[in-house]
Amino acid sequence: MTTTDTPTQSPTVAEQAKPLLGHAAGYASHRTISLGLRSGLISTLAAKSEGLTVEQLAEALHYDAFYVSVWCRAALAAGVCARDGERYRLAPHVDTLLLDTDSPAYIGGIFGVFEQHEMFDRFEQVLASGERLWWDQCGPEWIAGVAGTGTPFYTRLIPGGLGRVPGLGEQLQAGCRIVDTACGAGVGLVRLAETYPACQIVGVDGDAYSIDLARERVAAAGLSGRVSLQVSPLEEMVLDEPATLAVNNISMHECRDIDVATARVRAALEPGGWFVISDFPFPDTDEGLASVPGRVMGAIQFFEAQIDDQLLPRRAYDEVLTRHSFTDLGSAELTPVHALTWGRRA
Repeated sequence: MTTTDTPTQSPTVAEQAKPLLGHAAGYASHRTISLGLRSGLISTLAAKSEGLTVEQLAEALHYDAFYVSVWCRAALAAGVCARDGERYRLAPHVDTLLLDTDSPAYIGGIFGVFEQHEMFDRFEQVLASGERLWWDQCGPEWIAGVAGTGTPFYTRLIPGGLGRVPGLGEQLQAGCRIVDTACGAGVGLVRLAETYPACQIVGVDGDAYSIDLARERVAAAGLSGRVSLQVSPLEEMVLDEPATLAVNNISMHECRDIDVATARVRAALEPGGWFVISDFPFPDTDEGLASVPGRVMGAIQFFEAQIDDQLLPRRAYDEVLTRHSFTDLGSAELTPVHALTWGRRA
């Protein structure tokens, strides 16, 4: 018995135009949101749950009322605002999603990051040459923006994500040594130190500017006595004392040599110590790449390419931990763009 494949019918021009126009609409909504965040329009509406008229919103910020009306209609179209008669207010949960940096649901930072020079503009400029860069060549606005987008990853990781790792929570409460590899501007260091007051924390990052920011953040939180800092690429990291836990938050994919980096982490852990990798789970199927989370992660690749790397599928971390003899491997999906992978040093 034989079967005949049914030929796939090509989409019509109108059918193909629909998703393309959808992309243009998404870009317009993105710019509307980022403009609203930078200008204070969104935060001003957030402070008035009963809403504001266009005139009231314009007066509160000393803006042109006609221009504000244009933004309000675009924000309504983007689902950022709702309208009751003449009054505009934020749609449900938008204040949490766009403004509450302490919420694990916060996504407001990504809108500003996507507009930074380092994301798409520089990529286009060096498309022919393929010239790479590194973090010490990025502007302070980019560093601050990345710290902002990384914050909800730390919020989900500490303590909820770490609590998913069997046996780890009890050890952290009892007290131990934690190393935050690629600690960046120190958001995770403060959260670790505040959440686990019996622990000593070490922050390691290859970018000296980020370590300076981390030192300021740690000092401002009054935690300098329990947090130490070290400038070092992960591939060269050496600790003076072994750690019980090593964490890496959205940076493992940036390793110049992921096997060397994993070996360094393993050497820094005490026997039975945990390595927890918190990262983007890049889709490894065409269907996943075409999803909304996949499209967001695909956009991040434009910057990642410039620092000579790409996001990795979650299973890649299982593979590298297995190669380096980690045991008791496990994983958990925290959101569609955030997954954990962990293992223990044998």
